[in-house]
Amino acid sequence: MLLVTIYSFSYKRGLPVDESGNGGGYIFDCRSTHNPGKYEEYKQLTGLDQPVIDFLEKDGEILFFLQHVDALIDHHVERFLERGFTHLQVSFGCTGGQHRSVYCAEHLAKHLKDKYDVQIELNHRERGIEKRL
Repeated sequence: MLLVTIYSFSYKRGLPVDESGNGGGYIFDCRSTHNPGKYEEYKQLTGLDQPVIDFLEKDGEILFFLQHVDALIDHHVERFLERGFTHLQVSFGCTGGQHRSVYCAEHLAKHLKDKYDVQIELNHRERGIEKRL
């Protein structure tokens, strides 16, 4: 069974470590997309909160970004499943690890869970949230 570990993180605190021993995976930089954290009404919220989700999706920039991420990761997951690999790590970083990276990690976790028979470990490092899907 393939385990996909997905992180959201803040670049200020460094990159997530791959504990699997593979020493690889993807790191996507979300800082090029519109940052809801620059607006007072979103500062105390995260990418898990509906107002932030609405902001990001209405802007649309993050959806374009994620179309490309989804396509790349889909291909990678399919090849790993064919080859019997057991682990893939994908990380999303942004300035504070609060809004964009959290949203992207949640999006990818749902996308992969809906499409493939894989285990998902989701870790919002800066939020202290870990989930298994």
